[in-house]
Amino acid sequence: MPNTQTKKKPRFKRLPRGANGGIQLLLIQSVNHLGKQGDLVEVRPGYAYNYLLPQGLATIASDHHLRMIEKHKARLAEIEKSRLADLRILAKELERQSLTIEANANDEGHLYGSVGAPEIVAVLKQSNFTITSDQVRLEGPLKELGLYTVKIQLHPQVDAELKVWVVPTVTGEEEIKPIGKKDEGKPAKK
Repeated sequence: MPNTQTKKKPRFKRLPRGANGGIQLLLIQSVNHLGKQGDLVEVRPGYAYNYLLPQGLATIASDHHLRMIEKHKARLAEIEKSRLADLRILAKELERQSLTIEANANDEGHLYGSVGAPEIVAVLKQSNFTITSDQVRLEGPLKELGLYTVKIQLHPQVDAELKVWVVPTVTGEEEIKPIGKKDEGKPAKK
């Protein structure tokens, strides 16, 4: 009887081993607690075979893939560099601005409410600056009339300081009376 046994094919292609005995993979997408997109990581074989590779989160760390990632990272670095330059220009423009925000206040200068990041963003939007509320760094809400220096964080490396004037609301109902003795105690003529 002839030998009918056939050799079993390995279930998976043998993956490159790292220095610590794990499998070296290149992350296609960022994975929490493991690394960012484009990182070269070393993981246990089970984690690679059962999770990272089937989910499409990583690929084999071949020389070709590593070269592609290096080119991609260089292109991303150039884009980030130009973006930072644009943000620095925006920061200088913001620092030249002085915002005036009207708020209701009592005679001592205490506001009946407060001025916070949303109000600052709304006034900046009127001046054609697109800033989000989370970029405005306040120590706390502004609760008094006066001049404040507000920090705007455009990027972890780019900050701007903005001058914000909080002034009392001016209504048209208040009448400014001249100081003098003209109308004292005299009834108005009809």
